[in-house]
Amino acid sequence: MAVVLDPRDPFSKVIGVALERAAKAAGILTRIFEVTTSDEIEQAFSAIARDGFDGAYAVGPPMYNERAQVGASALAHKVPTISTPAEPVPYGLLLSYGPDFPDHFRRAVGYVDKILKGAKPGDLPIEQPTRLKLVINLKAAKKLGLTVPDALVARADEVIE
Repeated sequence: MAVVLDPRDPFSKVIGVALERAAKAAGILTRIFEVTTSDEIEQAFSAIARDGFDGAYAVGPPMYNERAQVGASALAHKVPTISTPAEPVPYGLLLSYGPDFPDHFRRAVGYVDKILKGAKPGDLPIEQPTRLKLVINLKAAKKLGLTVPDALVARADEVIE
């Protein structure tokens, strides 16, 4: 499995290290492809396809911001690619499973309100996401020549056809 991330993003680096450890424990070969520009995204997916990786995981905010390029490159090189946020999936990623970010942002408004009313940020509890969202892109699956099991499609929160 390939991991595509921007090394300048601290979140991506932490996730990349965690993914490498988890993959090693599971006996899965991984390689991190570091990208910082749109051209490097294309180069990374070209290398992922050339080197025969079964799929890729696009990590972090930079991959979110460049979602159109990531999706286009993934499809062009026939690399099944997943991410945590759902928003990049319509651009050509195969699927995502993770926090529902719009819900996350809506809940953040409550924190802003409490802080503006005088609460100390350090006194507020840390909340974990309460809703995880599975989004599957069947159009991408078809372009990749993949069949998504009906049981997985049935469990999806959103299916792109």
